Amino acid sequence: MTTFTITPSGPYSLRESAEFAFGGRDRSRFDGVMRLAFVLDGHQTQVGVELRQDPSGGPYTVGGQVQGIVHGDRDVDVAVVRRQVARMLSLDHDASGFTAIGAKDPVIGRLQEAAPGLLPPLFHSPYEAALWAVLSARRPAQQMADVRRRLAQAHGRVFELAGQNVAAVPTPVQLQQVSTFPGLTGEKIDRLHGIARAAARGTLDADRLQRLGPTATDAEMQHLKGIGPFYASLITIRAAGFADVPPADEPIVRELVTQLYHLPERCSREQFLEIAEGWRPYRTWAAVLIRAASSRLGAAEATGRPRSA
Repeated sequence: MTTFTITPSGPYSLRESAEFAFGGRDRSRFDGVMRLAFVLDGHQTQVGVELRQDPSGGPYTVGGQVQGIVHGDRDVDVAVVRRQVARMLSLDHDASGFTAIGAKDPVIGRLQEAAPGLLPPLFHSPYEAALWAVLSARRPAQQMADVRRRLAQAHGRVFELAGQNVAAVPTPVQLQQVSTFPGLTGEKIDRLHGIARAAARGTLDADRLQRLGPTATDAEMQHLKGIGPFYASLITIRAAGFADVPPADEPIVRELVTQLYHLPERCSREQFLEIAEGWRPYRTWAAVLIRAASSRLGAAEATGRPRSA
């Protein structure tokens, strides 16, 4: 068992990450430990990680250093684990400027006050996001989250993390050995195998996708069988680790922008992109904050349009 430490470069709350429900993950009560089990970058093995945050707060008013305990093979590269966890928590970017965005844009500022330290948690990897895309397409999310959990328990790897068992999904090699599974059609299994083959080729390596950039990543993901524009965007925005991709085609986010910025008409794609210019280089983060924290913000608290940068 080995350890690592990540020092946030801006306000960060591990509780917000642990309680953030998305991608079939339920909102769970935070008991001081965030438990992660995932396929390690490189797609050869799985690891389990227990995360805790220094309650002293460090240099920021929200939390301090994030401390990780790694469970897995004895020769696991802890530096790779740390780097992947940092990406999952959006702690791989310099967050020091995100607070300044809130100082310029009153709406973002109010949301940051309502959800202090909230940064976008990501899928464990583009590989796991693509698996979720295939599993959940045209199926109830809760039902397919259960299928994913059972698939992980049966064909992946289970870790005991701070008194709880948490299962990691199968590696690409393990997944290609699954021919049938309760709750999965033959077509879905074929598509999961396609994702596994793509991962084995390196197509879904996070570092590679970051080098490609968001536009090329989005286009390339749509070449994977079972991945359309919506899920390609999900992989690009919520798995590859880009912090500055504005989700201009998300109707829920645009509707929230309409309300928060008191627009006279429903926010168009062009209006959204205009407003989002003031969020650079954190347009992804700002959009996630809007979607996740707007319910905490009373309508009377939202202010007008942001001042120009």
